[in-house]
Amino acid sequence: MSKGTLVMMHGMTGTSEKMEPLARELVPDGWSFLCPQANIRHPTRGGFAWWLFDDLATPEESVRQMEESISQVLEEIPEGPLIVGGFSQGGAMASALLETEANKSIIGLVLIATKTVRGGKLRERLPFLKPRPVIWMHGERDHLVPIELAREHAEIFDDAGWPIIRLEHEKGHMVNRNQFEEMRDKISLMAENYHK
Repeated sequence: MSKGTLVMMHGMTGTSEKMEPLARELVPDGWSFLCPQANIRHPTRGGFAWWLFDDLATPEESVRQMEESISQVLEEIPEGPLIVGGFSQGGAMASALLETEANKSIIGLVLIATKTVRGGKLRERLPFLKPRPVIWMHGERDHLVPIELAREHAEIFDDAGWPIIRLEHEKGHMVNRNQFEEMRDKISLMAENYHK
């Protein structure tokens, strides 16, 4: 039986299939992994999105789509300890799960090349939750999610007293392979510390 589940969510225009190799490399020993698939097909760039925005959806539609995507993920995740994370839009989904009942099962987060989309809600919620470790990875030359927005996301956790491991790099919107071993080790440590 699995000790827990690593839940990794793809970014906009991604797929669960594309996310699986990363999750497979990061999953702690004895744990299983899950890569949920978003349901909204991106109309112009292919792949799937957790929500659409800008000229593809009104702000109200974006909020509704995100709420529906969160509900979908909540239905898919198993019981037991969870490490939740994701890339870009998937990372925003991961931190939004802290605003749900799933927060009781979440023992850590992995936020890669992402920002918060509900910073006010997250900032209000975190002080009422038991702090748990956050791994944050972002590139200085990320043209899709400017590093200033990513740092604001990290600071919400900092301000609430959550331990955050910052893996900043000089590259763009990507997983930095030079810091990959460190990220994997920190995820394994989350799992080990939980089971002690």
